[in-house]
Amino acid sequence: MNEQQFIEALKEMGIELSDTQIGQFKKYFELLVEWNEKMNLTAITDLEGVYLKHFYDSISASFYFDFTKVESVCDVGAGAGFPSLPIKICFPHLNVTIVDSLNKRITFLNHLSDQLQLENVTFVHARAEEFGQNEKYREKFDVVTARAVARLSVLSELCIPLAKEGGYFVALKAAAGPEELKDAKKAISTLGASLKEEFSYLLPVEESDRTIYIFDKIKKTPKKYPRKPGVPNKTPII
Repeated sequence: MNEQQFIEALKEMGIELSDTQIGQFKKYFELLVEWNEKMNLTAITDLEGVYLKHFYDSISASFYFDFTKVESVCDVGAGAGFPSLPIKICFPHLNVTIVDSLNKRITFLNHLSDQLQLENVTFVHARAEEFGQNEKYREKFDVVTARAVARLSVLSELCIPLAKEGGYFVALKAAAGPEELKDAKKAISTLGASLKEEFSYLLPVEESDRTIYIFDKIKKTPKKYPRKPGVPNKTPII
């Protein structure tokens, strides 16, 4: 997917990019490739791959969840900024907080946001488990999102505690999504959420399977979750 195909594909889905936004995506690609030579941000560095598998794939969440009706977004383990920063470029009103456990990625994200002149973005260097127990962030966000960070049973424990009551957890998953959802049912209900909607679709060009799960945060998460760093991964709630 080249730049023009990306612009047209978004237009078909109702997102018309301004010249400023087109320029931001272009600069994002250039900085991603430049910094990737110094640190491992992504295995995908060709233009067509980045525009399809990072930018378009991230923004596809907005085809199924209305980001115009929320303000605060937390992205857990965003790595090089996916999915929240492409979404932020398309929906500039959003307040985005990214938490990542690697400080060098936070350094990249700070530089990136300066270069793209993004406002209302915050980058926090922390383990997601500790971040979720921090009163400053716990149950404070309208939407919590994550892409390809961990299996859904683990991811739920890292993300759901951050969503406010009445908020949402939006998980972007590939082909294994339905199987992961079965394993995660107990975790999701234990943590105070319920499945609202699920959408399956194909990523264009390569026709690979994608699933988006939208969970409602229906009650407060019990204080014991998330557990200590590493525990959710070793012993998921099942």
